[in-house]
Amino acid sequence: MLFFDLDGTLVDSSLGITRCVAYALAAMGHPGLPDAQLRGWIGPALRTSFGQLFDDPADVERAVTLYRERYDGPGITECTVYAGIADAVEALHAAGRRLAIVTAKNEPHARRVLAALPFGHCFEDVIGATADGRLAQKPELIGEALRRFGVAPAVCAMIGDRHLDIEGARHHGMRGIGVLWGFGDAEELAQADALARTPDALRALLA
Repeated sequence: MLFFDLDGTLVDSSLGITRCVAYALAAMGHPGLPDAQLRGWIGPALRTSFGQLFDDPADVERAVTLYRERYDGPGITECTVYAGIADAVEALHAAGRRLAIVTAKNEPHARRVLAALPFGHCFEDVIGATADGRLAQKPELIGEALRRFGVAPAVCAMIGDRHLDIEGARHHGMRGIGVLWGFGDAEELAQADALARTPDALRALLA
């Protein structure tokens, strides 16, 4: 079974995510962060990232709420599909591969994003972060995916663009495949079992 990350793997969501972070920080009275630093927020759990800026857990929760407030509006549409990924996903699905989304994005939001994608029907389910933070980190999310599908790690692979995807896969003894069109580079993904520079290359790798 193939577990796909969402942000940075299937869609370029940098605009929506960075604008929502900036909105939350402004509402919290924080001076804000440079764009280059904001891009580093794509991948990690929201509470992890906001926790680096705010010491009070109540402030972290308030920031997460504000982020989701904007994401529920314009943020969710501020993303684009990576060129070639639709064909790759459709081909894998047509070949009989089982596909699912495993993402640190809030699960209801992830479901809405996937539902708007023309190839969304190729995925059997979406495993995303819970509102209460019970599921937020990639090892936990992958573990939940394995539980839901009743599959063994040895017959699965995690595909993503950040080191968190690869570390999550390694935590479960699963193959981790890094993609280089997202937000992580080859150095960050050095621990991956394989790297794909393009969706076509990923398709060939998984065929």
